[in-house]
Amino acid sequence: MTDPLLPDRIPTIPGFEVSFAEGMDVTARSYSRQTWDRFRQHKLAIIAFVVLVLLVASFWIVPALSSLDATSRNIPERQQTPSLKHPFGTDELGRDLMIRTFEGAKISVRIALTVALLSTVIGTFLGAVAGYFGKWVDAVISQIINLVLVVPGIVILLVVGIKYGGSVNQISVLLAALVWIPIGRIVRGMFFQLKEQEYVQAAKAAGAGPRRIIVRHILPNVMGPVLVQITLVAGTAIILESTLSFLGLGVVPPATSLGTLIDDGKSSLDTRPSRILVPGGFVVLMVLCLNFLGDGLRDALDPTSRKVRE
Repeated sequence: MTDPLLPDRIPTIPGFEVSFAEGMDVTARSYSRQTWDRFRQHKLAIIAFVVLVLLVASFWIVPALSSLDATSRNIPERQQTPSLKHPFGTDELGRDLMIRTFEGAKISVRIALTVALLSTVIGTFLGAVAGYFGKWVDAVISQIINLVLVVPGIVILLVVGIKYGGSVNQISVLLAALVWIPIGRIVRGMFFQLKEQEYVQAAKAAGAGPRRIIVRHILPNVMGPVLVQITLVAGTAIILESTLSFLGLGVVPPATSLGTLIDDGKSSLDTRPSRILVPGGFVVLMVLCLNFLGDGLRDALDPTSRKVRE
């Protein structure tokens, strides 16, 4: 029997939980195990993760297995409706729309991942420097953040896109320069809070320099919220890239993206709305999956949360 004087579960050190069961067996759950337990019970996040993985995998697998090409023209089969040979139909040049959609989605995913990586590096670095050193360093970086926030992003996209848009790398750098702000503000705020903690003060007293304190002591405690923000930034990048491509400022032919396909199909909206609905549906589905995944990560990575979704 379990000793009634002992609680079923008592906290020990941060990040671990100890359970006393029959026979005084002790089970310890690490912080990573607790995080996984919370995440896997977030039903929408799990579904979103599985759907997102299947989607991204299909974007690479289907074109590789198909005998059709995204750029091959077949005039006799132009403007065909969906069929077994062409599940999404063909365009005005006889190109298979399913392969073009999947190839375009690959470009959109590549841009989203690149933007997420670049914006994370920029936002984390500037936010960490501003939050740790404060004073005039924080004032300068805060003014940069305010400047980017004040100028409408769509105007910057249009102006810079006309001048430098065209390649995947150029578009990725352009978008990353606009969407790093949320990550930078989150990291800055958390550094202001964490640098006053006792373990940071102890590291300073032991002679640790700013670089070691930032990288070894504070930054690991910031990466949870940053990871959540990365999913939101990736979704934002997909939407912004689609907007640029729809306006004709995205990737240049023969490359294509989901936004380019939506732009190509706008002339057939009345006769073949599927040309817009299919690539637009992929955009909406990927963004929804990223948002649900972000919600699940936010709940799972919160160490103060003990509420598990049923």
